Amino acid sequence: MMKDHKKLERLMLFSEVAEQLSFTLAAEKLNISRGHLSSQIRRLEQDMAMVLLIRSTRSVRLTPEGERVLAGMNKIRHDLLELERSAEHEGNKIEGKIKITAPAGFAERFLFEIFSKFKQLHPAIEFSINCSYTRFDLNRSDFDLAFRATSEPPQNMVAKQLLSYQHCCCASPEYFANKGIPKVPSDLINHQCLNGQDRTTWQFQQEAIHTQGWLEVNDNNMLKGLAIEGKGIIRVPRYLVDKEVKSGKLKAIFEENMPSGSKIYLIHPQRIHQSKRITTFLAYTQQYFDDEY
Repeated sequence: MMKDHKKLERLMLFSEVAEQLSFTLAAEKLNISRGHLSSQIRRLEQDMAMVLLIRSTRSVRLTPEGERVLAGMNKIRHDLLELERSAEHEGNKIEGKIKITAPAGFAERFLFEIFSKFKQLHPAIEFSINCSYTRFDLNRSDFDLAFRATSEPPQNMVAKQLLSYQHCCCASPEYFANKGIPKVPSDLINHQCLNGQDRTTWQFQQEAIHTQGWLEVNDNNMLKGLAIEGKGIIRVPRYLVDKEVKSGKLKAIFEENMPSGSKIYLIHPQRIHQSKRITTFLAYTQQYFDDEY
């Protein structure tokens, strides 16, 4: 079933190239990269064991086989248009489940609020979220969207930057009252630094410090809770602790020494036709971060 779905999608891509007789113009109209479009057409030709397009440096033209495939696709597109018109009322409904994968801390800080507000506008929407640290392949899994902290979003996906952030070193006022406030990053070797797993080296603008502490845990929300309880110093994304720093539950240090910011992207597969619930949620989420940040 998945193979048939991908073949139909590639045939739709081919029909657009055949209509435009240009990979560049077709890619712009489809809002996908030219490289992705070209690779999908090449895969279609391999699957069908025939050459559909003759490419040159300046032009694209159809082979006789390509002409026949285009004629068939024109009929399919006409039938799909009629189907869409007959189901227009149902198609305009914003309903169903949106499946998302995202870091737990980001979900708690932002997504649960976004979900709640979006559901108030569209009561028939449901959400399912996976907060593991697994980077799922969205082309092979059933997730609709992913929120990821990365400097290199995947090239075969649509990636929209939502947020730029820095990391923050902080601890509770009680911890600093008992242990003292480190003056420079190298002083951290004399403090209890609570780390994420395999993150014992903390990067600053001018140096990297190998920290020591009594605990490693692969959950930033747990680290934040431990820091609030006075158990040690943590280094986490600033957005996870901005409310606690503002309220005084945590005190930030070395703010001038933190390296340049990281980025959060909203990522989803390149699809010709995206469902109404997904396109509406994408637009809502982008607007939320545009307004807030």
